[in-house]
Amino acid sequence: MAQFSIIEKRASRIADPVERLRFLRLQMREQRKPRALPSWRPAFLIAGLVIMVAIVPLPTGTAETFVKERRLTGSERAAVPSPAPRVWLVDKSGTQELYSNGLRIDLTFAVSNRPRDRFPIFSLAGGPDPMKEGNAPVGIVYHTTESNLAPFEQGENRRLQRLGRNLMEWVRQDRSYHYVIDRFGRVYRVVQEADAANHAGTSIWADSKGAYVNLNDSFLGVSFEGQTGAVDEVTPAQISAGRVLTEMLRSRYGIAAENCVTHAQVSVNPQNMRIGVHTDWAGKFPFAGVGLPDNYSLPVASLFLFGFEYDSVFLRATGARWRGLDLAELQVARQAAAENLETRRYRAILQHRYKDIASALKEKSEELKK
Repeated sequence: MAQFSIIEKRASRIADPVERLRFLRLQMREQRKPRALPSWRPAFLIAGLVIMVAIVPLPTGTAETFVKERRLTGSERAAVPSPAPRVWLVDKSGTQELYSNGLRIDLTFAVSNRPRDRFPIFSLAGGPDPMKEGNAPVGIVYHTTESNLAPFEQGENRRLQRLGRNLMEWVRQDRSYHYVIDRFGRVYRVVQEADAANHAGTSIWADSKGAYVNLNDSFLGVSFEGQTGAVDEVTPAQISAGRVLTEMLRSRYGIAAENCVTHAQVSVNPQNMRIGVHTDWAGKFPFAGVGLPDNYSLPVASLFLFGFEYDSVFLRATGARWRGLDLAELQVARQAAAENLETRRYRAILQHRYKDIASALKEKSEELKK
C-alpha cells in the first residue's frame, strides 16, 4: 500500500489528466505481481472459441488507484461551477408553478405514469450484484425532440405555435419526458417527477457513488424542442429556460453537475455492444449556457465499466471527438494491463458483466409486471 501511495503522489503532480492516466497505467504494469487465477471462471464465446475468464475485483491497490484517478480526472476536466443556488417554490396554481429563480412551469400537459421504482447502484470495482439502491433522481438526461421545425422568425409565429402544441400532445401521450422546453423558452411539465418517464431506454452512467443501468428510474428527462443539425437547433430563450430548470432540479434533489448529461452520452445498444443508439445532443450541447461544466470531457461509463465500443458513424455524429472517449479508452487499457490481460479479452469480461446485469434487470422487470 505504501508503494501505491507513492505512485499516487507522483501522479498528482502531473497536470494533464491524460498524461496522468498513461503514467498510472505504466506504473500499475510494472508493480503487477503474478497471482494465482481464481477457481471460478465463467465461459463465453470469442471468435468461435470457448474462453474461460474470471470476473474478479481489481487488486486492492489497483481498485483504490482507479477510483482516486477517476475523481482526479473528473475534477480537473473543467472549472466546475459552484453548487446550484437554493431554489424554492413561490406560488402554484392549477396551471402554473413559479420558482424563486424566475422559473415558470406550465402544467397544462402534466400526466402521471408508473411510479418511480427503487433502482440498483452497481460498484465501480466490478461484480454483477448491486451494492445498494436509490429511490430519488440522481441526474438529468438532456434530449432533443427531433420533431418538425419551422424557421424561428416572427412571420412563422402561428406555425411555430401549432407545431409546438402538436408536439406536446404527442409527448404527453407517450410519457416521453419529465419536461419539455419549447422554442419560445416555455417549460412544460409532462410526466410528474415522482414517476418514471420513458426517456432513456437502455442506458448507462456512473458517478463517484456507483454505476446506473437503464436510467428511466434514476434520472429525470429534459427535452428541448428541436432537431439535430437544424439552423436554429436551440434558441437563446431555450438555453435561458434550461438554466433555471436545471438549477431548480439540482436544488430539489441535490443532483451533482457531473450527472447532468446528454442522451448520446448514456445511450447504448446491447445488441452490438456499441454506444450511441440515440445520438441527440451528440455534440454542441450548451453546457456552459445551462450553468454546467463541459461534461463531454467526462470518461464515458459504458466504455470503461462495461466494455462498450463505438464506430465511425457515432464519431461523425459527435462532430468533434469527446475527450471523455479518450479517457475511457485509457482507463480500459490501464485496467487490462493491471490484470495482465489483452485489452480485447478484458473488454469481453466487462461486456459479460453488463450482460449478467441486464439479464437480471429484465427478469426483475418481468416479475413486477405480473
